[in-house]
Amino acid sequence: MTAIFRRELHTYFKGLWAYIFAAFLLLFTGIYTVVLNLGTGYPYFEYALDGSTFVFLIVIPMLTMRIISEERRQKTDQLLYSLPLSMTQVVMGKYLALLVVMAMPFAVLSTYPLILAQYGRIPMISAYGSLLALFLLAATLAAVGTFISSITESQAAAAGLCFAAVLVLYFANTLAGNISSTAFASLIGFFIIVVIVGAVVFFMTKSSVAALGTAFAGELVLLAIYRLRPSLLEGLFPELIKKLSVFSRFYTFADGVFDITALVYFVTVTGVFLFLAVQSLEKRRWVG
Repeated sequence: MTAIFRRELHTYFKGLWAYIFAAFLLLFTGIYTVVLNLGTGYPYFEYALDGSTFVFLIVIPMLTMRIISEERRQKTDQLLYSLPLSMTQVVMGKYLALLVVMAMPFAVLSTYPLILAQYGRIPMISAYGSLLALFLLAATLAAVGTFISSITESQAAAAGLCFAAVLVLYFANTLAGNISSTAFASLIGFFIIVVIVGAVVFFMTKSSVAALGTAFAGELVLLAIYRLRPSLLEGLFPELIKKLSVFSRFYTFADGVFDITALVYFVTVTGVFLFLAVQSLEKRRWVG
């Protein structure tokens, strides 16, 4: 795993994306810090961090698009399968290198509250709690991007799909507020999710039978619930969208609340998508 980690780290710093990520995050956080904190004397650093979250829409897809898909495109993934390593070690080696790349600008950001404290009183606990939450948010989105990269050999497709996923998560609360709370609206929403799950199954297994079977079974269950107990679906889909929003979990910290459940949520979602990435590689190993 150490060899994978070192190789990935070297690749990131040999290219431009590690520097672009750091530059974008530090630039926009710096602008918000100057305007909000230094310009107006506002003491809450977490608001500057809140304003910088949109950066992830661009940099996360760019950072993660090649992490596994490039191996598949160049057929070097066959070499990974021949190594005396499990797919878990391969994925973790790549992911940990990505975390180190993301941690570097955060190390610089950690000095901002100390600098601001020279000009006034800063709530340090909420500032560093928000900084931790922002890093975990980035780590969660990176895990999503890692999984997406594992199901395609096209970097462009991986970047596009990851951008779409992060965009939906970013605007999840807005989307939920504009979705009808009727049972039929929830039925359509869950239909779309089932289709997406079926597509993911196809990408992971290359089996149209498994993909269609998964989608068909899911649609039948939804139709049965809608016919027999439609009240169960009323308001369920928009509520689910709100619950799935990883960005809204960070906004809790930006409001000055240290939410332990949000930290657990970040770690859990990260673990789920890394597990899926491992399973995607394992499937490819045996399917070929």
